[in-house]
Amino acid sequence: MASPASKHEFFIALVLALSVFQMTSAGDPDITSDFVVPPNVTAVDGNFFTFTGMRALISMDLPTAFKVTKASAAEFPALNGQSVSMAVLEYSAGSVSPPHAHPRASELLFLLYGSLEVGVVDTANKLFTQTLQSGDMFIFPKGLVHYQYNANAMDIAIAFSAFGSASAGTVSLPSSVFTTGIDSGILAKSFKRTVSAIEALKLGLTPPKA
Repeated sequence: MASPASKHEFFIALVLALSVFQMTSAGDPDITSDFVVPPNVTAVDGNFFTFTGMRALISMDLPTAFKVTKASAAEFPALNGQSVSMAVLEYSAGSVSPPHAHPRASELLFLLYGSLEVGVVDTANKLFTQTLQSGDMFIFPKGLVHYQYNANAMDIAIAFSAFGSASAGTVSLPSSVFTTGIDSGILAKSFKRTVSAIEALKLGLTPPKA
């Protein structure tokens, strides 16, 4: 469980993370009202503008795998039309956020605790990498493939990400390529591998059936 000191640090970091929203470029269309009320909401009060989904993080245990807790329009409908969203990223020791892209927004990451190896690939296929320390920030431009890796085999890492869209979207390269039903023969030719090698990758990435 988190100590009182770590909870205090969490709140300070949360304020810092929220402040970066003003630095992200808005990616959503402008709205013609103050805010957007979903059709299923009949009364608007302070609860509509409040998101409590991060409360569990205050007393969080150490992560045992990479975990994302999001506050996007899907989880927090009041964000619709506001061009902002955020996520808390928890990295267990040695875990990775696999290569992915956000098609509708840039991502501004603030590293609260630990260290991270990050990388982003531009449209000329040039890779830019950096090793981040606590207190560092890194921008992942909209639509570009990027990743984060906690290379520390003994300690966790915690980061906040702000997005310039209420619904940034996530396209995970491993999942999109190997778990969406693309023909194995096509993938084998594309990656210059055997069909059996592609099938093995698909099997390893397919979630187990409930």
